[in-house]
Amino acid sequence: MYIQISDSAQAHFRKLLDQQEEGTNIRIFVVNPGTQNAECGVSYCPPNAVEASDTELKYDLFSAFVDEISYPFLEAAELDFVTDDMGSQLTLKAPNAKMKKVADDAPLIERVDYVIQTQINPQLASHGGRITLIELTDDGYAVLQFGGGCNGCSMVDVTLKDGIEKQLLEQFAGELHGVRDITEHQHGEHSYY
Repeated sequence: MYIQISDSAQAHFRKLLDQQEEGTNIRIFVVNPGTQNAECGVSYCPPNAVEASDTELKYDLFSAFVDEISYPFLEAAELDFVTDDMGSQLTLKAPNAKMKKVADDAPLIERVDYVIQTQINPQLASHGGRITLIELTDDGYAVLQFGGGCNGCSMVDVTLKDGIEKQLLEQFAGELHGVRDITEHQHGEHSYY
């Protein structure tokens, strides 16, 4: 695995590390990995804080250490240091922090759920919504439950058919035949708590 750290971010870290105890590197980690509350972070890693189970990623100007638990959740992560009108900031993108990448030969339900969690829900989150994969029917339909802002939204059918179904069918061509909303799956019966 390799975490992409842009040149500007490497230079930024080197500047900060020069002010630390000699031999200090950085640590990249995930708090609450594999959950919706996953947060990524970067901290200083002095020589005495390196654990035997850590993975060392070597860069031109320093090393980054990743602990054993965070490691699978940082696949395809990118660190960048961006300067714009608002000033400079470090950005850390970790698409797999909330859910580690599933293998290409994993059961279809796991692969569909992974795409929902990492690609579809982040898009819905901006509208305060999310979807949950309830089941995969024997005839190849993904049964989804809408939550948050999607629940009861009149656009839900459009979102489901035009957006989500299209996206999932493209990614799982030949394996998935369609998508159903749990409410239509239950023939319009709603259960209220």
